[in-house]
Amino acid sequence: MLDGCARSRCPLHLLLLPLSGVFVLLRGLRRLAYRLGLLKTVRLPVPVVVVGNITVGGSGKTPLVIWLAGMLREAGWHPGVISRGYGGSAHGPCAVGPDSDPRLVGDEPLLIARAGGVPVSVGRRRADAGRALLADDPRVEVLLSDDGLQHYALARDVEIAVVDGARRFGNGWPLPAGPLREPLSRLREVDAVVINGGEREAAAEGVPQFAMALRPGLFRRLGEPGVTRAAADFRGREVHAVAGIGDPQRFFDTLDTLGIRATPHPFPDHHAFARADLPTGTIIMTGKDAAKCEGFALRDAWVLEVDAILSPGLKELILTKLKECHGRQAA
Repeated sequence: MLDGCARSRCPLHLLLLPLSGVFVLLRGLRRLAYRLGLLKTVRLPVPVVVVGNITVGGSGKTPLVIWLAGMLREAGWHPGVISRGYGGSAHGPCAVGPDSDPRLVGDEPLLIARAGGVPVSVGRRRADAGRALLADDPRVEVLLSDDGLQHYALARDVEIAVVDGARRFGNGWPLPAGPLREPLSRLREVDAVVINGGEREAAAEGVPQFAMALRPGLFRRLGEPGVTRAAADFRGREVHAVAGIGDPQRFFDTLDTLGIRATPHPFPDHHAFARADLPTGTIIMTGKDAAKCEGFALRDAWVLEVDAILSPGLKELILTKLKECHGRQAA
Protein backbone atom coordinates (compact mmCIF):
# COMPACT_ATOMS: atom_id res chain seq x y z
CA MET A 1 0.00 0.00 0.00
CA LEU A 2 1.16 3.54 -0.71
CA ASP A 3 1.24 5.51 2.51
CA GLY A 4 1.30 8.92 0.83
CA CYS A 5 -2.35 8.67 -0.22
CA ALA A 6 -3.48 5.68 1.81
CA ARG A 7 -6.87 7.12 2.68
CA SER A 8 -7.61 8.33 -0.85
CA ARG A 9 -7.60 6.89 -4.34
CA CYS A 10 -4.79 8.59 -6.18
CA PRO A 11 -3.65 7.91 -9.77
CA LEU A 12 -0.92 5.54 -8.67
CA HIS A 13 -3.51 3.45 -6.83
CA LEU A 14 -5.53 3.26 -10.03
CA LEU A 15 -2.50 1.89 -11.87
CA LEU A 16 -2.23 -0.87 -9.27
CA LEU A 17 -5.87 -1.95 -9.55
CA PRO A 18 -5.13 -4.76 -12.07
CA LEU A 19 -2.70 -6.28 -9.58
CA SER A 20 -5.36 -5.94 -6.90
CA GLY A 21 -7.69 -7.94 -9.12
CA VAL A 22 -5.12 -10.72 -9.36
CA PHE A 23 -4.66 -10.59 -5.59
CA VAL A 24 -8.42 -10.88 -4.98
CA LEU A 25 -8.67 -13.84 -7.36
CA LEU A 26 -5.79 -15.73 -5.80
CA ARG A 27 -7.02 -14.96 -2.29
CA GLY A 28 -10.49 -16.26 -3.12
CA LEU A 29 -9.15 -19.44 -4.72
CA ARG A 30 -6.92 -20.10 -1.72
CA ARG A 31 -9.74 -19.78 0.77
CA LEU A 32 -12.02 -21.92 -1.39
CA ALA A 33 -9.34 -24.60 -1.45
CA TYR A 34 -9.34 -24.68 2.36
CA ARG A 35 -13.13 -24.84 2.49
CA LEU A 36 -13.19 -27.75 0.03
CA GLY A 37 -10.45 -29.59 1.87
CA LEU A 38 -7.98 -29.31 -1.03
CA LEU A 39 -5.59 -27.55 1.33
CA LYS A 40 -5.14 -29.12 4.75
CA THR A 41 -6.31 -27.44 7.95
CA VAL A 42 -4.70 -28.65 11.17
CA ARG A 43 -6.71 -28.78 14.40
CA LEU A 44 -4.71 -28.73 17.61
CA PRO A 45 -5.88 -30.51 20.78
CA VAL A 46 -6.67 -27.25 22.60
CA PRO A 47 -8.92 -24.31 21.63
CA VAL A 48 -7.33 -21.65 19.44
CA VAL A 49 -8.23 -17.96 19.67
CA VAL A 50 -7.04 -16.00 16.63
CA VAL A 51 -6.32 -12.28 16.86
CA GLY A 52 -5.82 -10.53 13.52
CA ASN A 53 -6.95 -7.81 11.15
CA ILE A 54 -8.01 -7.44 7.55
CA THR A 55 -5.61 -4.61 6.72
CA VAL A 56 -1.85 -4.39 6.47
CA GLY A 57 0.07 -2.53 9.13
CA GLY A 58 -0.33 -2.32 12.87
CA SER A 59 -3.75 -2.04 14.44
CA GLY A 60 -3.13 -2.95 18.08
CA LYS A 61 -3.09 -6.73 17.89
CA THR A 62 -0.10 -7.22 20.20
CA PRO A 63 -1.50 -5.18 23.14
CA LEU A 64 -4.76 -7.08 22.77
CA VAL A 65 -2.96 -10.45 22.84
CA ILE A 66 -1.16 -9.38 26.01
CA TRP A 67 -4.48 -8.30 27.54
CA LEU A 68 -6.13 -11.61 26.58
CA ALA A 69 -3.26 -13.60 28.07
CA GLY A 70 -3.55 -11.74 31.36
CA MET A 71 -7.34 -11.99 31.39
CA LEU A 72 -7.25 -15.75 30.81
CA ARG A 73 -4.66 -16.26 33.53
CA GLU A 74 -6.79 -14.33 36.00
CA ALA A 75 -9.77 -16.47 34.99
CA GLY A 76 -7.88 -19.65 35.86
CA TRP A 77 -6.77 -20.72 32.40
CA HIS A 78 -3.24 -21.56 31.25
CA PRO A 79 -2.80 -19.77 27.90
CA GLY A 80 0.07 -19.87 25.45
CA VAL A 81 0.82 -17.68 22.43
CA ILE A 82 1.91 -18.67 18.94
CA SER A 83 3.09 -16.28 16.25
CA ARG A 84 4.63 -16.16 12.82
CA GLY A 85 7.53 -14.21 14.33
CA TYR A 86 7.60 -11.62 11.58
CA GLY A 87 10.97 -9.91 11.32
CA GLY A 88 12.78 -12.87 12.90
CA SER A 89 14.92 -15.44 11.11
CA ALA A 90 13.54 -18.57 12.82
CA HIS A 91 11.94 -21.01 10.36
CA GLY A 92 10.97 -24.00 12.49
CA PRO A 93 9.31 -23.83 15.90
CA CYS A 94 11.27 -21.74 18.39
CA ALA A 95 10.42 -21.02 22.02
CA VAL A 96 10.49 -17.34 22.99
CA GLY A 97 11.69 -16.22 26.41
CA PRO A 98 12.32 -12.78 27.94
CA ASP A 99 15.98 -12.95 26.87
CA SER A 100 15.44 -14.22 23.32
CA ASP A 101 17.12 -12.47 20.40
CA PRO A 102 14.55 -10.38 18.48
CA ARG A 103 16.55 -10.99 15.30
CA LEU A 104 15.67 -14.66 15.68
CA VAL A 105 12.12 -14.62 17.07
CA GLY A 106 10.80 -11.19 16.02
CA ASP A 107 10.03 -8.09 18.07
CA GLU A 108 6.34 -8.64 18.84
CA PRO A 109 6.67 -12.22 20.19
CA LEU A 110 9.48 -11.02 22.44
CA LEU A 111 7.32 -8.18 23.74
CA ILE A 112 4.49 -10.65 24.42
CA ALA A 113 6.83 -13.06 26.23
CA ARG A 114 8.04 -10.25 28.47
CA ALA A 115 4.72 -8.57 29.18
CA GLY A 116 2.29 -11.48 28.97
CA GLY A 117 3.99 -13.88 31.37
CA VAL A 118 2.92 -16.87 29.26
CA PRO A 119 4.81 -19.38 27.08
CA VAL A 120 5.35 -18.17 23.52
CA SER A 121 6.42 -20.05 20.40
CA VAL A 122 7.08 -18.82 16.86
CA GLY A 123 7.27 -20.62 13.55
CA ARG A 124 6.50 -20.20 9.87
CA ARG A 125 3.81 -22.85 10.36
CA ARG A 126 1.73 -21.90 13.35
CA ALA A 127 0.43 -25.45 13.83
CA ASP A 128 4.02 -26.64 14.29
CA ALA A 129 4.66 -23.77 16.71
CA GLY A 130 1.54 -24.79 18.64
CA ARG A 131 2.55 -28.46 18.82
CA ALA A 132 6.01 -27.49 20.05
CA LEU A 133 4.57 -25.19 22.72
CA LEU A 134 2.15 -27.86 23.94
CA ALA A 135 4.97 -30.41 24.09
CA ASP A 136 7.16 -28.01 26.09
CA ASP A 137 4.35 -27.02 28.48
CA PRO A 138 1.52 -29.57 28.76
CA ARG A 139 -0.34 -27.26 31.18
CA VAL A 140 -1.32 -24.96 28.30
CA GLU A 141 -5.03 -25.40 27.58
CA VAL A 142 -5.75 -22.54 25.15
CA LEU A 143 -3.62 -20.95 22.43
CA LEU A 144 -3.71 -17.32 21.30
CA SER A 145 -2.60 -16.98 17.68
CA ASP A 146 -1.14 -13.52 17.08
CA ASP A 147 -1.85 -12.07 13.62
CA GLY A 148 -3.37 -15.33 12.38
CA LEU A 149 -6.67 -14.31 10.79
CA GLN A 150 -5.53 -15.21 7.25
CA HIS A 151 -3.56 -18.30 8.31
CA TYR A 152 -6.27 -20.81 7.39
CA ALA A 153 -3.91 -23.77 7.71
CA LEU A 154 -4.65 -23.62 11.45
CA ALA A 155 -8.20 -24.34 12.62
CA ARG A 156 -9.57 -21.83 15.07
CA ASP A 157 -12.40 -21.75 17.59
CA VAL A 158 -12.64 -17.99 18.17
CA GLU A 159 -11.75 -15.13 15.83
CA ILE A 160 -11.14 -11.56 16.96
CA ALA A 161 -10.52 -8.86 14.35
CA VAL A 162 -8.80 -5.63 15.39
CA VAL A 163 -9.61 -2.39 13.54
CA ASP A 164 -7.52 0.78 13.77
CA GLY A 165 -10.16 3.30 14.77
CA ALA A 166 -8.27 6.20 13.19
CA ARG A 167 -7.06 4.72 9.89
CA ARG A 168 -9.82 2.11 9.63
CA PHE A 169 -9.74 0.66 6.08
CA GLY A 170 -7.80 3.31 4.21
CA ASN A 171 -9.11 3.79 0.68
CA GLY A 172 -11.13 0.57 0.92
CA TRP A 173 -9.27 -1.21 -1.88
CA PRO A 174 -7.42 -4.54 -1.71
CA LEU A 175 -3.64 -4.92 -1.90
CA PRO A 176 -1.57 -3.48 -3.48
CA ALA A 177 -3.82 -0.56 -4.48
CA GLY A 178 -5.14 -0.33 -0.93
CA PRO A 179 -4.59 -1.80 2.54
CA LEU A 180 -7.14 -4.65 2.56
CA ARG A 181 -5.93 -8.22 3.00
CA GLU A 182 -9.52 -9.43 2.87
CA PRO A 183 -12.84 -7.78 1.99
CA LEU A 184 -14.83 -5.86 4.58
CA SER A 185 -17.42 -8.65 4.51
CA ARG A 186 -14.85 -10.83 6.30
CA LEU A 187 -15.63 -8.92 9.49
CA ARG A 188 -19.14 -10.37 9.52
CA GLU A 189 -17.64 -13.85 9.99
CA VAL A 190 -15.59 -13.19 13.14
CA ASP A 191 -16.75 -13.61 16.72
CA ALA A 192 -15.80 -10.10 17.84
CA VAL A 193 -14.44 -6.85 16.43
CA VAL A 194 -12.18 -4.70 18.60
CA ILE A 195 -11.82 -1.05 17.56
CA ASN A 196 -8.56 0.47 18.73
CA GLY A 197 -9.03 4.19 19.38
CA GLY A 198 -10.52 6.72 16.98
CA GLU A 199 -14.22 6.95 16.25
CA ARG A 200 -16.45 4.12 17.46
CA GLU A 201 -18.19 3.78 14.11
CA ALA A 202 -19.61 0.29 13.56
CA ALA A 203 -17.32 -1.98 11.55
CA ALA A 204 -19.69 -4.90 10.87
CA GLU A 205 -23.40 -5.38 11.46
CA GLY A 206 -24.48 -8.23 13.70
CA VAL A 207 -21.04 -8.80 15.23
CA PRO A 208 -20.23 -7.85 18.85
CA GLN A 209 -17.92 -4.84 18.87
CA PHE A 210 -15.72 -3.54 21.65
CA ALA A 211 -13.63 -0.42 22.11
CA MET A 212 -9.97 -0.62 23.06
CA ALA A 213 -7.76 2.21 24.27
CA LEU A 214 -4.04 2.13 24.98
CA ARG A 215 -3.40 3.82 28.32
CA PRO A 216 0.14 5.19 28.79
CA GLY A 217 1.92 4.27 31.98
CA LEU A 218 5.39 4.82 33.37
CA PHE A 219 8.58 5.44 31.42
CA ARG A 220 11.22 2.79 32.14
CA ARG A 221 14.91 3.24 31.43
CA LEU A 222 16.11 1.07 28.56
CA GLY A 223 18.13 -1.79 30.02
CA GLU A 224 17.21 -0.82 33.60
CA PRO A 225 13.44 -1.38 33.90
CA GLY A 226 13.57 -0.74 37.64
CA VAL A 227 14.35 2.92 36.98
CA THR A 228 11.17 4.81 36.12
CA ARG A 229 10.09 8.33 35.29
CA ALA A 230 6.74 10.09 34.92
CA ALA A 231 5.61 12.17 31.96
CA ALA A 232 6.23 15.38 33.91
CA ASP A 233 9.96 14.60 33.97
CA PHE A 234 10.16 15.05 30.19
CA ARG A 235 8.05 18.17 29.77
CA GLY A 236 9.97 21.23 28.68
CA ARG A 237 13.00 19.15 27.69
CA GLU A 238 14.49 18.37 24.28
CA VAL A 239 13.23 14.88 23.58
CA HIS A 240 13.43 12.56 20.57
CA ALA A 241 10.59 10.08 19.94
CA VAL A 242 11.47 6.90 18.03
CA ALA A 243 8.82 4.56 16.64
CA GLY A 244 9.12 1.67 14.18
CA ILE A 245 5.53 0.44 14.43
CA GLY A 246 2.56 0.18 12.09
CA ASP A 247 1.36 3.72 12.88
CA PRO A 248 4.21 5.81 14.37
CA GLN A 249 2.01 8.90 14.50
CA ARG A 250 -0.19 7.24 17.11
CA PHE A 251 2.84 7.02 19.42
CA PHE A 252 3.84 10.62 18.75
CA ASP A 253 0.28 11.78 19.43
CA THR A 254 0.29 9.89 22.73
CA LEU A 255 3.40 11.76 23.86
CA ASP A 256 1.80 15.01 22.80
CA THR A 257 -1.27 14.31 24.95
CA LEU A 258 1.11 13.76 27.87
CA GLY A 259 2.55 17.24 27.35
CA ILE A 260 5.83 15.98 25.88
CA ARG A 261 6.88 17.96 22.80
CA ALA A 262 9.20 15.50 21.11
CA THR A 263 10.99 15.50 17.77
CA PRO A 264 9.49 12.56 15.86
CA HIS A 265 11.66 9.87 14.23
CA PRO A 266 9.35 7.45 12.37
CA PHE A 267 10.63 4.15 10.99
CA PRO A 268 8.97 1.30 9.06
CA ASP A 269 7.15 -1.38 11.02
CA HIS A 270 9.53 -4.08 12.35
CA HIS A 271 12.53 -1.91 11.47
CA ALA A 272 15.87 -3.57 12.32
CA PHE A 273 17.50 -0.74 14.23
CA ALA A 274 21.19 0.10 14.05
CA ARG A 275 22.89 2.45 16.49
CA ALA A 276 23.31 5.01 13.71
CA ASP A 277 19.52 5.19 13.32
CA LEU A 278 19.08 6.71 16.75
CA PRO A 279 19.59 10.36 17.65
CA THR A 280 21.70 11.59 20.52
CA GLY A 281 20.15 12.99 23.68
CA THR A 282 16.97 11.92 25.44
CA ILE A 283 15.06 9.25 23.53
CA ILE A 284 11.59 7.84 24.17
CA MET A 285 10.55 4.70 22.30
CA THR A 286 7.91 1.97 22.24
CA GLY A 287 8.33 -1.36 23.98
CA LYS A 288 8.37 -3.10 20.61
CA ASP A 289 11.31 -1.00 19.43
CA ALA A 290 13.11 -1.18 22.76
CA ALA A 291 13.51 -4.95 22.40
CA LYS A 292 15.80 -4.31 19.42
CA CYS A 293 17.79 -1.45 20.94
CA GLU A 294 18.89 -2.85 24.29
CA GLY A 295 22.37 -3.71 23.05
CA PHE A 296 23.23 -0.14 22.09
CA ALA A 297 24.11 1.02 25.62
CA LEU A 298 22.04 4.18 25.36
CA ARG A 299 22.46 6.40 28.41
CA ASP A 300 19.22 8.37 28.24
CA ALA A 301 16.67 6.16 26.50
CA TRP A 302 13.22 5.46 27.93
CA VAL A 303 10.43 3.05 27.12
CA LEU A 304 6.80 4.08 27.44
CA GLU A 305 4.63 1.34 28.88
CA VAL A 306 1.05 1.03 27.62
CA ASP A 307 -1.87 -1.04 28.88
CA ALA A 308 -4.84 -2.09 26.78
CA ILE A 309 -8.19 -1.05 28.25
CA LEU A 310 -11.21 -2.91 26.84
CA SER A 311 -14.86 -2.01 27.04
CA PRO A 312 -16.98 -4.41 29.13
CA GLY A 313 -18.20 -7.64 27.65
CA LEU A 314 -15.24 -9.02 25.72
CA LYS A 315 -14.02 -11.07 28.66
CA GLU A 316 -17.41 -12.73 29.10
CA LEU A 317 -17.72 -13.41 25.37
CA ILE A 318 -14.30 -15.11 25.18
CA LEU A 319 -14.82 -17.20 28.30
CA THR A 320 -18.25 -18.30 27.09
CA LYS A 321 -16.82 -19.33 23.72
CA LEU A 322 -14.04 -21.28 25.41
CA LYS A 323 -16.49 -22.98 27.73
CA GLU A 324 -18.51 -24.11 24.71
CA CYS A 325 -15.56 -25.60 22.87
CA HIS A 326 -13.52 -26.80 25.85
CA GLY A 327 -16.26 -28.23 28.05
CA ARG A 328 -14.92 -26.47 31.10
CA GLN A 329 -16.69 -24.16 33.51
CA ALA A 330 -15.13 -20.74 32.96
CA ALA A 331 -14.43 -18.49 35.89
